[in-house]
Amino acid sequence: MLVRLVLPPRCPGCGVPVEDDHRFCASCWSSLHFLGPPWCAGCNAPFEFDRGEGALCAPCLKAPPVHAGVRAAVAYGPVARTLALRLKYGRRMGFAVTAARSMARLMPTDAELLLPVPLHRWRLWSRGFNQAWLIARALSDHTGVPANGEALVRTRHTAPLRGIGGSRRARAVRNAFAVPGRAAVEGRAIVLVDDVHTSGATADACVRALLAAGAASVTVLCWARVLPDD
Repeated sequence: MLVRLVLPPRCPGCGVPVEDDHRFCASCWSSLHFLGPPWCAGCNAPFEFDRGEGALCAPCLKAPPVHAGVRAAVAYGPVARTLALRLKYGRRMGFAVTAARSMARLMPTDAELLLPVPLHRWRLWSRGFNQAWLIARALSDHTGVPANGEALVRTRHTAPLRGIGGSRRARAVRNAFAVPGRAAVEGRAIVLVDDVHTSGATADACVRALLAAGAASVTVLCWARVLPDD
């Protein structure tokens, strides 16, 4: 009780005191754009209105995605960005639980295994942790779906993808991921966990590696998603 008086829970978005851990203040909460149906049956991009069961967005009609959808708790915006950056670079590891609690409602009903988007060992060594793995573990604790941090690995170090276009991102991460042992993923419905989904290049490279290793399906689940209008 004394600790809560001296160090009260604070909003993950702006830092003002709030009632409980992992809660946003009213202002930050109201500014978050929560995502969910109605959405594209192929990639889960949100629709402004329900277009009917099985409706696809224009990009999916042109080129069906390799994954089984990208499910994101919120659209990328100022508050979503703040949480992601404070988790990733500010070492506020408790925010992984905050993100996971919002993501859990979108967990696929057939999910059998949670895998984080992996970091290369050099980046893991310099940062000290993988934020996607922290979120995956928190999701596992919340939903009961097991998580594995070693079934998918990053075999090649790549330069940061921030600020480069989608085609260059795709080339940078091509063949950068591998599955050390097929038995961990073969025939299973996989949920690939990440913090922010931007162009999808990294996620697609991971998905291709998992499908090549025999995964039945791979759904991407993340905290925030950059929408085309952003």
